[in-house]
Amino acid sequence: MAPDRRTMIIEAATKSFSLFGYKATTMDQVARLANVGKGTIYTFFKNKEELFEEIISKLVKEMIAEAEDVIDKGLPFTENVHRALTRLLAFRSQHQLMIKLVQEETEMGTLAVSEMLKHVEDEIIAYLRQKIETAIAKGAIPPANPEVISFLLLKMYIALVSDWERNHDPLSSDQIAEVMKIFLLREGAK
Repeated sequence: MAPDRRTMIIEAATKSFSLFGYKATTMDQVARLANVGKGTIYTFFKNKEELFEEIISKLVKEMIAEAEDVIDKGLPFTENVHRALTRLLAFRSQHQLMIKLVQEETEMGTLAVSEMLKHVEDEIIAYLRQKIETAIAKGAIPPANPEVISFLLLKMYIALVSDWERNHDPLSSDQIAEVMKIFLLREGAK
């Protein structure tokens, strides 16, 4: 069976972006890593930006699948949100491509990378918004603006996991969950 050239190209580009970053990755480099001619890449992708978008789209799907894997319908909503966010942020901080992209954005301010990281954040917020809308409809949490709550949840988690640790001892998972309950998701309060 012939290898799937499109998949080989995506895998090679992911490897290149993960190792060298977006800016330093070239289509020639991707072609060498995929063991295909450069022209073959252009039969599937118009340019590097389109290839990058495809990879980030796949990455977002993987992140959402990771979050869904930890949701337990038998647990309270706040616990599931906490579990999902913990998994999302762990994925983000451990996935080689995400690490390289965050590094490139910080060090070089590459516009395409900044836009893709914003896209990833927007997708996470949309995922959370859908979960919050469902919880509000079921009466699990009080009515509020789901978009704002989703944004705050994500930013709060990032702040408590990353920013807090710069000057303080890390918070435990239970401590973070408690902060979330106190400030944002007063479960069952009406």
